[in-house]
Amino acid sequence: MYTLINREISMSTSSIKLDYGNLLNILSEEEIFSIQPAINECHNKLYNRTGSGSDYLGWVTLPKKIREDEISEIQSAANFIRNEAEALIVIGIGGSYLGAKAVIEALSHSFYNSFSENLQVFFAGHHLDSRYHTHLFQFLENKKFAIIVISKSGTTTEPAIAFRFLKNLLEKKIGKEKSKNYIFTVTDKDKGALKKLSILEGYKSFVIPDDVGGRYSVFTPVGLLPIAAAGIDITEFINGAIFSQNRYEMPELENNSAYFYAACRNLLYRKNKKIEILINYSPALQYVSEWWRQLFGESEGKDHKGIFPASCSFTTDLHSMGQWIQNGERTIFETILEIEKLSEILTIEEDNGNLDNLNFLVDKDLGYINGQAMRATAMAHLEGGVPNMKIKIPELNAFHIGGLLYFFEKACGLSGYLLGVNPFNQPGVEDYKRNMFALLKKPGFEKEREELLSKMPKPDEEKIV
Repeated sequence: MYTLINREISMSTSSIKLDYGNLLNILSEEEIFSIQPAINECHNKLYNRTGSGSDYLGWVTLPKKIREDEISEIQSAANFIRNEAEALIVIGIGGSYLGAKAVIEALSHSFYNSFSENLQVFFAGHHLDSRYHTHLFQFLENKKFAIIVISKSGTTTEPAIAFRFLKNLLEKKIGKEKSKNYIFTVTDKDKGALKKLSILEGYKSFVIPDDVGGRYSVFTPVGLLPIAAAGIDITEFINGAIFSQNRYEMPELENNSAYFYAACRNLLYRKNKKIEILINYSPALQYVSEWWRQLFGESEGKDHKGIFPASCSFTTDLHSMGQWIQNGERTIFETILEIEKLSEILTIEEDNGNLDNLNFLVDKDLGYINGQAMRATAMAHLEGGVPNMKIKIPELNAFHIGGLLYFFEKACGLSGYLLGVNPFNQPGVEDYKRNMFALLKKPGFEKEREELLSKMPKPDEEKIV
């Protein structure tokens, strides 16, 4: 039986806190603090830009560099969308949509798209499914809608196809000239197909900084424009990131919870804990988990290295994945997201019949019950051999979500350097694209197509059961 030890790394009651007490059965504090020299070295790589991928380190100091006029320009476009459109379609894939999706889902009403008075926000171009996009286009037939298309190059297959369809639909509805006012692009400052089209057609365009990669781009117009259009206070969101930026500028583990988190997961990886499951106890955080999975998966999964990032939503997934987590292969650890202060309270009332046998919970609120489920599950998993740590979010608001996302960005950059990989490229992603372009007969990929077809089994050689 293990004893729960409450140990937290934090410098402020209003900051993100890390409770690592449930790791101490597998990691000693001496062991954690022993890698401080390695932390210092990786920290210097981030700030001196001496590590691999140094051309993409603009995100490290980005929050404090966002100018007031940039915020005003973004807010002005967002206000136009909110005032003039019934629906907004955000086109992008990977880091070009996940950050905005995560923040909007976390901070909006759970059923925000169901209220007629709200701007409805939908996403497209993040897959190639014809059913989804057909249904979206059908839905938009009777809607006044705006488009935000996000792509550095403008030629990424999934968003480019979606934009072609949606641009044509919008132009048929309201005319080519008027549609220009309802299309906003987020792209390279001076090159690429989407930038060229923006100039040609007169679209309002926002810049993706050259030194910020897609999965680290949530504090650029990539994230800020859709988030603002959804009615979320981007100034508070940025302030939360600035708060975290200030908190994590020094490398000492005892004062830096982001680095402490990176250190712990790196040491667990060395002990054969190859899978990290990010656990949330609120559906509002589901897409924060999706964003986190891309951030760490695409940053660390290189050179046959890297922790596999998975996620679960509890208590829902306790009824599907709980058995495996409790008794399956012991190659996993958990990181739990806890919201400390809840804004909604639901209290259990007494029922005279008590047929559901719930009267023992009378006068207890649902948040308290959820919290006890979280504590009970963490202890059960710990006793089952699954170490876990907890990231405490003071409250679910724009400030703290901004702080949380920067926390993860900082931890991820450092963690990649600790692992010995370049956290800012994604060479493996290009492999599937090359094969796809070859099979689709894209000009310039004739040689690749010939080589690929020579390796693929012929129809009469396929092994089908």
